[in-house]
Amino acid sequence: MAEFQHPPKSTGHFSKGNQNVHLVPRMVSSEPAKQSKYETIQVVYQDKITKIVLNRPKKKNAFSIEMYQEVCSALDDAGQDDSVLTVVTGQGDYFSSGNDLSNALRPISGSPEELIKGSSGTARDLIGKIIDFPKPLVAMVNGPAVGIATTILGLFDLVYASDKATFNTPFSKLALYPEGCSSYTFPKIMGLSKAIEVLVFNKTLTAQEAYHVGLVAEVFPDSTFQQEVWSRLKVYATLPKNCLALSKQLIRNLEKEKLHEVCDKEMEAIAKGYFSEEAISAIQIFFQRKAKL
Repeated sequence: MAEFQHPPKSTGHFSKGNQNVHLVPRMVSSEPAKQSKYETIQVVYQDKITKIVLNRPKKKNAFSIEMYQEVCSALDDAGQDDSVLTVVTGQGDYFSSGNDLSNALRPISGSPEELIKGSSGTARDLIGKIIDFPKPLVAMVNGPAVGIATTILGLFDLVYASDKATFNTPFSKLALYPEGCSSYTFPKIMGLSKAIEVLVFNKTLTAQEAYHVGLVAEVFPDSTFQQEVWSRLKVYATLPKNCLALSKQLIRNLEKEKLHEVCDKEMEAIAKGYFSEEAISAIQIFFQRKAKL
């Protein structure tokens, strides 16, 4: 799949052969410095599918502040382009190792209330955009998913996983709290007892376990994961675009207000807990252990 500068917008200017000016392939760009506006992700449009690839493989695709901002921007674009559906996946061996804890080392200013509101590109912004995304949103979990990379999956419309994928939310180890609306979606999806085991007691789910509790729709052998899933998604993308979008909205819209409310409560707990002695101590221990590796 070739990467393009900008996915085509729904303006009716699409022409045969993908010759619209919005579809300039990277390899023929006359301005290499402007080949992509993204540094931490790749965005690809082809076969009526927009693919957002988390692209920090050396950092296990951890969400830096910049990645939060860029994924939010890519979702804004994908919600308006001519794609039928949007896919999120990871580059390399990991889907994502979750929040880049080096974010915690950045200077923090403001009250907990101001942190809850946040600014463009925060985790709260990303979660809100996923909740409000107007088209079918698919996760291709190609490897381990940690923290927010696992919790947001409850907000996706379809989750496919490689058999090498694992799912872990180690919040308690860091004296932090569930996010991504998982305090609401996980009990609904997998039942109260299993959700508490995962979110509170840090239970790591294998791909098959995630399938059996309903977090994942289907698991594929890693050796054929890309081929099998993309073949299926290309068929889905031939279905009527507006019908798919409206069907998704009919299913999802009744809970959108509830999901935003849940997210705000989770963010409030996280923001207040961020300054606690427990959280400060746990994060310090984490970095001390990391430094010894």
